[in-house]
Amino acid sequence: ETLVESGGGWVQPGGSLRLSCATSGVTFSAYGMAWYREAPGEGPEKVAAISSGGEYTEYADGVKGRFTIFRDNGKSTVYLQMDSLKPDDTAVYYCNAGWKPTKETYYSYGYWGQGTQVTVSS
Repeated sequence: ETLVESGGGWVQPGGSLRLSCATSGVTFSAYGMAWYREAPGEGPEKVAAISSGGEYTEYADGVKGRFTIFRDNGKSTVYLQMDSLKPDDTAVYYCNAGWKPTKETYYSYGYWGQGTQVTVSS
C-alpha cells in the first residue's frame, strides 16, 4: 500500500491548512484511517481517526473543535482540515491506515506515508 501526504506548509497562528493523503494499492474503503503528528523531540501523537465508512471519528483533546478528519472513498483519499492553528500544532503530520471498529478505538496496520511538515509561526 502507498500513502502520499500533501498540503503541509507554513501558516500564521489562527490560519488554516488542509492535508490530503492519497492511497493506492489497496481497497481504501476497507480501512480506517488516521493522522498522526510528531513534533521535534516528542513522540508520535494520534491527532484524528476515522472509520472505513466515516461513521466514527475521534480526535485528540488538543485539536477538538479545530481539526476535522473526513474521507472520500471514491477518490481513495483522507483529509485533515486544520483551522485556528497554533504554534503547538507545528509537527510532521503522517497518514496511517488501520482499523477503527468503534468510536473509541483505532488499530494501526503499520502503513504510513512519508509525512508532510506543518509549521505555525508568526
